[in-house]
Amino acid sequence: MASNHSASEQNTKRHKVEGPKKHIIAFIFSILLTVIAFAAVMGGEINTDFIYIILIGTAILQVFVQMAFWMHMKDRGHTFAIIGILSGVVVVFTCVIMAEYWVWW
Repeated sequence: MASNHSASEQNTKRHKVEGPKKHIIAFIFSILLTVIAFAAVMGGEINTDFIYIILIGTAILQVFVQMAFWMHMKDRGHTFAIIGILSGVVVVFTCVIMAEYWVWW
């Protein structure tokens, strides 16, 4: 009887909930990254190469914020999804490199 009681206590334990604070911070950070990218493009006095660097940098940061906070990739149990996404990145990167070699050759 005691073993049933301890088993039911383990089943009723809930996992830790983040709360809205981290989501609000992630949302504000996403908006800030979007504003930075928009301002870089709209400010016509900046060198275009520097604009490309800003856009790529903010896009990479935006992807990490989206995956960590909105898709919950930072939590346990998402290993298969992370492996799938990384495999897709490797395939796309390989295709881009091969296409550039094909064009240059």
